[in-house]
Amino acid sequence: MIDFHFIYTFSLILIMTVLLIKEVFEPDVIIFAVLILLMLGGVISIGEAFSGFANEGMLTVAFLFIVAGAVQQTGALNSLTDKLFNSQGSISWKLLRFLTPVTAVSAFFNNTPIVAMFIPVIRNWARKNDQSASKFMLPLSYAAILGGVCTLIGTSTTLVVHGLMKQSGMAGFSFFEITPVGLPVALLGLLFISLVGHHFIPDRQAPIVQLGENMREFVIVMKVDKDYKYIGRTIQQAGLRRLKGVYLFQIERNSTVIATVGPEEVILLGDRLFFTGLPDTIVDLQKTIGLSLLKDNTFKLKNYDSDILGTFEVVISANSPLIGKNVRESNFRIQYNAVILAIHRSGERIQKKIGDIVLRAGDTLLILSNHDFTQKWYHSKDFYLVSRAITPPSKPHFYVWFSFAVLAGMIIVMATGLLSILPAVCLASLVLVVSRCISPDDARRSIELNVLLVIASAFGISKALINSGVATFIAQKLIDYLGVFGPIGLITGIFFIASFYTEIITNNAAAALVFPIALSVIQQTNLDPRPFCITLAIAASASFATPIGYQTNMMVYGPGGYHFSDYLKIGIPMNIMVGITTILLVYTLYF
Repeated sequence: MIDFHFIYTFSLILIMTVLLIKEVFEPDVIIFAVLILLMLGGVISIGEAFSGFANEGMLTVAFLFIVAGAVQQTGALNSLTDKLFNSQGSISWKLLRFLTPVTAVSAFFNNTPIVAMFIPVIRNWARKNDQSASKFMLPLSYAAILGGVCTLIGTSTTLVVHGLMKQSGMAGFSFFEITPVGLPVALLGLLFISLVGHHFIPDRQAPIVQLGENMREFVIVMKVDKDYKYIGRTIQQAGLRRLKGVYLFQIERNSTVIATVGPEEVILLGDRLFFTGLPDTIVDLQKTIGLSLLKDNTFKLKNYDSDILGTFEVVISANSPLIGKNVRESNFRIQYNAVILAIHRSGERIQKKIGDIVLRAGDTLLILSNHDFTQKWYHSKDFYLVSRAITPPSKPHFYVWFSFAVLAGMIIVMATGLLSILPAVCLASLVLVVSRCISPDDARRSIELNVLLVIASAFGISKALINSGVATFIAQKLIDYLGVFGPIGLITGIFFIASFYTEIITNNAAAALVFPIALSVIQQTNLDPRPFCITLAIAASASFATPIGYQTNMMVYGPGGYHFSDYLKIGIPMNIMVGITTILLVYTLYF
């Protein structure tokens, strides 16, 4: 029956849709505002409005952010870079090589933090190998989305549908219930992106202005040790010829200086390699196995913990006691409890070993020290300026394996039913924090509150669609027009309604909006609810055609240098292919 609540709710949903499309405010602000208005209008009670904030699906997403954050902090994914990426072969082979493991990982992680972790990895790899980041950023998002539909915890959208099912009195999804449909969809999607879709993606660099950063390069000297795997091979074979952000300009061998380093120069044990580069690439370079900056018992440079140590830039003042001393004589480590990683001298390339460089006023030092370095030396007359530099996440190697072990254990106990999903994720998060894989502060920062607000608010809006009769009304129209085609017609209707909404608003909101419609269809037709819920979970997740529909699509928008139209070119064919595959699989498996 059409009454005030029906008109009020229907109007608010339309207004919400328009505001989200036009991006008037952030999605979490718009959706939460609609939730409050629905509560004030009497469509839902206070308890119904805020029930989503205690929902199992929403809480699971929150703790999964901590698990993903811990893996990111350990630098585990950075250690996989060389295995995932390869500069050799066609673009199709490169995409298949790195998209496949990204999809596999995303099946067991919330895919939003997965994309956050891989964006800098891809950007650095593309920069070092003269590749266009735009060819890889959007496929990264799509691969994470496809992996997300393979298991219960792969994406927050499936967890939202899972939570709505339990809230409606149904049994939620089991861990692998969605896999028979999601896995084939993911595999076909990967093949489409790698073999066909990349042709629709532009070769474009991100519009990043470096604000003169290229003029502020540091010099670092690395010694070749016996465990360097490229001893006896050329500079070209070692991948040192075309590094981005760092440049090998000189080799010192047995007191002989090789000033012009050609690509065929062979690397020998004991060589000293002189690099110049930007701060972040310098820090990454010193972690290369077999290249040693120096031997230091206090600072384990290959294995440092970024929760304890950080990088800083300091400028030597005119009154500094360091002036006129070389680095070795200065006792810098003892005096300041810090290690000099590299030195920048404006307008001059320093061609000496770090220890032999005589320090001058105005020299900028890139140093590694405890996080309290700034507080200790900020007001010192020894330095003009003390500022924190970029410190890539890093942990001792033990933590890398430990975090993977915790993740694997979490998946096993969930998949075998030893623990339900929320307790398993909570336990994993607690173990990772207590073991210091991630600090409490970083754990709090890893939680995406805006995502959680959208999810929690969407539950209340879903309840409003049921209470107001809007869901029943739309479901009846769907049955009237598509019911004549049987279950496949109704599944198709649910898929494309959800697909439409996920492109113009957000994936979680789309799932919550369409769920009551699907529920009403189920109740009016007495059909099995499981296939409809699986269809909805995949449809709401499969957002490829716009940057606003799925958070990971928006995350790569800037780093990839994309335009809105770029998403339409590859996304619409992706949506159609995923839709047809999902509908046929669901119909075949369940009807």
